[in-house]
Amino acid sequence: MDTAELAGIKVMVIDDSNTIRRSAEIFLLQAGCTVILAEDGFDALAKIADHQPDVVLVDIMMPRLDGYQTCALIKKNARFAATPVVMLSSKDGLFDRARGRMVGSDEYLTKPFTRESLIGAVAAHAAARVGAQAASGGSN
Repeated sequence: MDTAELAGIKVMVIDDSNTIRRSAEIFLLQAGCTVILAEDGFDALAKIADHQPDVVLVDIMMPRLDGYQTCALIKKNARFAATPVVMLSSKDGLFDRARGRMVGSDEYLTKPFTRESLIGAVAAHAAARVGAQAASGGSN
């Protein structure tokens, strides 16, 4: 995995667990990403417009606004509808994956994730997003 292609990619990590946020942040910073942290869906929605992340990682089980609701709200906003959202969950059930797809998530990562699985998911979606922006002339 060539992490040089992740340099400058902005990733938002939304998780109510400080441990998960910090481990994701360390993995992503080592790969050259810019990391925006949010403790829950409301925190994320307040920060997303300012930071405009390239990829969003969101935990499913959070207080106040869960990952499904957060993903749905991100995808309903025209500015962020194309932003890839990767759901994070300790549950690996078919129902959870299906529900994630229904609200527009692009991938489902089971916790605890490895550095390789996290970086791999971000790299796959960042490459697709950067390619789409270049094709539409969006990077000026």
